[in-house]
Amino acid sequence: MRESPDEHPGAESRAVTLFLCGDVMTGRGIDQILPHPGKPQLFEPYMRSAVDYVGLAERATGTIDRPVDFAYVWGDALAELERVHPHARIINLETAVTASDDAAPGRSIHYRMHPANTPCLTAAKIDCCVLANNHVLDWGRSGLLETLDALHGAGIRTAGAGRDHAEAAAPAPIELPGRGRVLVFAFGMETSGVSRNWAAGKGEPGVNFLLDLSAQTVDAIARQVGAAKRAGDLVVASIHWGPNWGFAIPREQRDFAHRLIDAAGVDIVHGHSSHHPMAIEIHRGKPILYGCGDLLNDYEGISGYEAYRGDLALMYFPTLDAATGSLARFAMTATQTRHFRVNLAPEDGVHWIEETLNREGRKFGTRMERRPDNTFVLRWG
Repeated sequence: MRESPDEHPGAESRAVTLFLCGDVMTGRGIDQILPHPGKPQLFEPYMRSAVDYVGLAERATGTIDRPVDFAYVWGDALAELERVHPHARIINLETAVTASDDAAPGRSIHYRMHPANTPCLTAAKIDCCVLANNHVLDWGRSGLLETLDALHGAGIRTAGAGRDHAEAAAPAPIELPGRGRVLVFAFGMETSGVSRNWAAGKGEPGVNFLLDLSAQTVDAIARQVGAAKRAGDLVVASIHWGPNWGFAIPREQRDFAHRLIDAAGVDIVHGHSSHHPMAIEIHRGKPILYGCGDLLNDYEGISGYEAYRGDLALMYFPTLDAATGSLARFAMTATQTRHFRVNLAPEDGVHWIEETLNREGRKFGTRMERRPDNTFVLRWG
């Protein structure tokens, strides 16, 4: 196990701690409890109003007094962020931020949060929203353009979607005074439900779409990283890939992650789409998160897949050496979604995550070590 940077004099000045998580879905039912709810109309087979998702949650876990304030949805996560004080905060925002009525045809689910509720993201001081996912164009290209305007207007960087292919492929740079930068590149794949028709093009808004996990794709990413990366920069490759449920990690996915680190200059692979946390691997000193789970959603009261405990998630706090990009320490905090907010996970939830990720991490040589305060430190090697 690599030692914590604060165990060596002078190492703290080289250390960069990130906050990463999986899907953050502030649309639909959650949008309805925020100060400025958008139109509740839905086009789902079994639900015609987003307000009904609030009712489902209340029947499952109790009344939600509304409207809530913007910080409400982050719950206990705010204190954890203040305690850890990461240098950069990166989430996968799995909703459009729009008042558009241009619902994408052929889809049974459309997520949207009203732009006036964007302060719910700044309440947690989010630096970068990854948008290369299967819901950012739920309300058409006009909805994507409004999403970009709302986030950029709030001072939040975006990665993985843009007004054209160049903007969608460009990294989001997060400046860290005295520590270089964090560059966030983001990609979406068809295996997670991202439509090929959503790919950004020349003069065409859309997402940064990955056609495959081939060596040629790695080469293309390596050229992009090489053109942007400077000495002292850390590179995050954030990828929306794979199904919502299940712990299996395809060999080609693992090989691709390894090649991103070996050949493309990536320092951390940030995978998401799974609704539950998946195994963590450390490859040549660089972390690979194959699936981070849902930190926040409006799924309370919806049955199915209970064995995967989709209500549980992790806040990931990897600490990297800014000079080398190597992982020095990896802390995590277990959470549970209740009442449309992020709460510290109860004892049974902490135990479930510990047992599950130790089981899944065994093949990768990683282990979750539980601390007295119910947080985790990753051990590897």
